[in-house]
Amino acid sequence: MSDAALKIKNDEDWGTPNTAGVSIASDLTFEEVGFKVGDAEIVKGVSIFAPSGSVTCLLGPSGSGKSTLLRIAAGMERPSEGRVLKDSKELCGPSRFVQPEHRGIGIVFQDYALFPHLTIGQNAAFGLAHLRRAQRLPHARHMLQRVGLDHRFDSYPHQLSGGEQQRVALARALAPRPGVLLMDEPFSGLDSRLRDTMREQTLGILRETRATSIIVTHDAEEALRMGDQIVLLRDGKVEQAGTGRDLYFRPKTLFAAGFFSELNRFEGKVEAGRVVTPLGPVPINGVSSGAPAVAAIRVNAISISAELDKQARATGRVLSARFAGDHDILQIGVHGHEMPIRVRIPAGSLGSEALNGQCDVFLNPKLNGSFAFAA
Repeated sequence: MSDAALKIKNDEDWGTPNTAGVSIASDLTFEEVGFKVGDAEIVKGVSIFAPSGSVTCLLGPSGSGKSTLLRIAAGMERPSEGRVLKDSKELCGPSRFVQPEHRGIGIVFQDYALFPHLTIGQNAAFGLAHLRRAQRLPHARHMLQRVGLDHRFDSYPHQLSGGEQQRVALARALAPRPGVLLMDEPFSGLDSRLRDTMREQTLGILRETRATSIIVTHDAEEALRMGDQIVLLRDGKVEQAGTGRDLYFRPKTLFAAGFFSELNRFEGKVEAGRVVTPLGPVPINGVSSGAPAVAAIRVNAISISAELDKQARATGRVLSARFAGDHDILQIGVHGHEMPIRVRIPAGSLGSEALNGQCDVFLNPKLNGSFAFAA
């Protein structure tokens, strides 16, 4: 093969200098997966389907089983029950276990796990053992160029910032063009401003490579911004799964509603399909009258005005106000009720007289931010 033909073939296989190499995406399926440590159940009958080319976020608090599921998919742990399939082929189950190196799955660890004694180029080339030696470093440089770090090719990890190390770890994981890429809280060690930038850059690279991606995070905003679908986990079980819009606007449980934003919670009883709150009734379905229930109204789903509003659900006064950059956080005493209401509004949207509690304010909750659940 001529040099020109070889260059064309390599460009087709690994992408041009301005693009990342395209992966042949695979779907990944967890079927009733369970995992035990002694008598403790860490994961309990979890079923998840990650379509090829999609980004799935595993979301939940610490100890909910997110990282354990990632380790099972990568082959670092064996499930106690159930199985994991890639393109309908079983990776692990009751009678089969494919070794990690044969799964075609890449992984980016929380601490990036770069080899300190290897250069950045050598780190990025580490997973390219299937290529001839002469090809490895050029392909590693290609992936580092895509993440903007080819100029650090001969540097060592300790010479890089946290954000740069994260990009090297991503380049190394994507260099072999895995069908599935697993990322375990990859942005948690970055400061907030760099985290936003890295999320956008990483999402762009994932879309370009078309690898099926599963990202573990405990950050609801991160899951909403990155995930085509979100799987919310609680105590080793799936609490709710769907698009970010589904989980945010149609939570099935109080836990799901509260994971995406702070709530005002009100306990009461169902009366004619509604739960009465200081901000008016909240509808509830499928719960009989007289049954105990909890209503929840998001702190950012309450409009507030100092102008007289006869349609307002409640009237009160600001008890305290805290400036928090782009928004103000208010405690409002509602006339006729002991419990104060928390409200988050855009900074500067309420006049100083109202903000200092010198006049009444009028409150209206938004329907798409109000929920009620059986207690």
